[in-house]
Amino acid sequence: MSSSQAAGVIRNIIREIAQTCLSRGHTLSETLIAFMVKAVVLDPRNHFNVDRTLTKQDVQKLIELCVDRLMDQTSPTLNTIKMQVYFDMNYTSRREFLEVQQKVLRSRLLSLSREITDSRAKTREDLKNLYGKIVSYVIQRSNLGSATDISTVRETTAALQSVFPQAQLASFMSLLKQDKEQQLSELTLIVSGIRLFNKDSRKGGEGIQNLPVILNEMLPAAAADIESELVGCERLAWQYTALLERICERPECPVHPDLLKQALYNTRQHEAFLRLILADIIQSAKEVMRLQSDLKTQMTLLKDTVHTKTTVPTSQVFPHFTAVASLWTGLEDEMLLLSMLTNVASGLRAFLSAQSLLSTDQLELLMHGLQVQTDADRCSVTAEERVVESDMSWCEWCFPESTAHFEDVALQYKGFCGFTLVKNNGLLLPGNPKIGVLKHKEKHYAFSSRSAAYEFASKADEFIAAVVEMAKRQPELIQLLQLHQEFASVTPYSEMQSGEKLLVKTISKSDASMQTEIHPLETNIVKSYEWNEWELRRKAIKLANLRNKVTRSMQTHSSHMRRDNSTQTFLPKDAVSQTKRDGESNVPKPQVYLSGLRGGTNMIKLDLTRAVDE
Repeated sequence: MSSSQAAGVIRNIIREIAQTCLSRGHTLSETLIAFMVKAVVLDPRNHFNVDRTLTKQDVQKLIELCVDRLMDQTSPTLNTIKMQVYFDMNYTSRREFLEVQQKVLRSRLLSLSREITDSRAKTREDLKNLYGKIVSYVIQRSNLGSATDISTVRETTAALQSVFPQAQLASFMSLLKQDKEQQLSELTLIVSGIRLFNKDSRKGGEGIQNLPVILNEMLPAAAADIESELVGCERLAWQYTALLERICERPECPVHPDLLKQALYNTRQHEAFLRLILADIIQSAKEVMRLQSDLKTQMTLLKDTVHTKTTVPTSQVFPHFTAVASLWTGLEDEMLLLSMLTNVASGLRAFLSAQSLLSTDQLELLMHGLQVQTDADRCSVTAEERVVESDMSWCEWCFPESTAHFEDVALQYKGFCGFTLVKNNGLLLPGNPKIGVLKHKEKHYAFSSRSAAYEFASKADEFIAAVVEMAKRQPELIQLLQLHQEFASVTPYSEMQSGEKLLVKTISKSDASMQTEIHPLETNIVKSYEWNEWELRRKAIKLANLRNKVTRSMQTHSSHMRRDNSTQTFLPKDAVSQTKRDGESNVPKPQVYLSGLRGGTNMIKLDLTRAVDE
């Protein structure tokens, strides 16, 4: 079966379940039904084969199981799932909410904006109607009053005429559509700033709410309500936890332990949602304080700019008006955000089956003589039982004093102890990160005690798989413990061998390699680049084309003796050499002469050598 055919079958199943529930008097959303279908298929007790094409009997069985679960209004599990679906559908983060509000505002004004930008008014009456539409657009875009209030319309018209007289409509109509839309946005900000300035000066501002005062009253009240509700939710969770701990030791309770666990999950999920909403309200309160401070400062600058002046250049005053309007828009966004948060918190109360599971009298009777520990008390008791790294040297542990940004480490199972969850058959106990956090396969786990940490670390993979198996039987744990990644790949139950795990772990790491191109973008390669200086000179000479050029030079009075010359010489180097010296003695040189060689009869040999002692 192709993916499109499978999607069509699932849609038909969801549609049939919705019709069956509607016939029994319950209207349910498709999102809730789809989640329940997934939960029923994943539950190993139902023996569905997720890889085989569903037969008619399988489809009928699936529909019946889903309808039975959806019709069980006394089930804390169903209420917890409804709470999770409701929160996912109605709550959005701060950034996403503001983006959605901007899109809604643009879509609401799209038709009016199109009428203004596409107008081809020529007569005086048409121009007057066009100007009225611009006034209406400014009022609706700024949200400062009602477009049907005559005083608001008059004040906005007067402010608009001061910056955009009706005589400028001709130049406005000659602009492009995009430029017209931009000018409308700029005019809205400037006119809004003028009206807000008039309100602050008590010279106008009809129909404008005093948002700073309203927010200063609503934010503390909303935070106090959420905190009060959170305190009650925490107290109930601590009581259920104490009851479940006693049941583990002495199974004596009028309520089935499974119902108590489901009620505990319901309470813990409500607590998690309330904490998230309260954090957003606190963040909103900080943002409102900043906006009010900036608005007050901007108003002071604006008053100083226009004080006792009959005319002020637009380049000086318009930026101030725009800044004031932008800050006021921020306050309006915070007002809408606060409304959304309070509505979501109010809507969650409809799914608190944990509070109706036991009456107040029954709960007090069961809690008689039972010591209830808060989450902080449990952490303080185990604070001294720190993990000794040498005991588990093959594991990697993180501690507050040795790990940077330890408070920001994302803990698995939302900080609950996975060992206690498995060993006590679904009991949720908060972990204490200060005793040591186990880092296993790039994930961090906290534990309620040192012994729990040792047991979990010795068989981490087995405990992780056991938590997943428990979530299959209790589908509300998937959202509560953030186990969405664990259900990416599922083994068909019918094909499961004896002793085989139901879940096939997805491959989170794999060996991979890639080759990066040297120049992935051809446009970044400079074809004319040349690194050789002599090649550049050759090209320069070629470009100059000096074959038909005559070179001339002259010297003027301005250039005479102006040229800077410099030479570099090498100083004489001191060098010596050592050679062999010949030695000799000073003795008389023999001198012998012959006499009578010119015709004499007797030739005489004369020795004229000087004596040595002379």
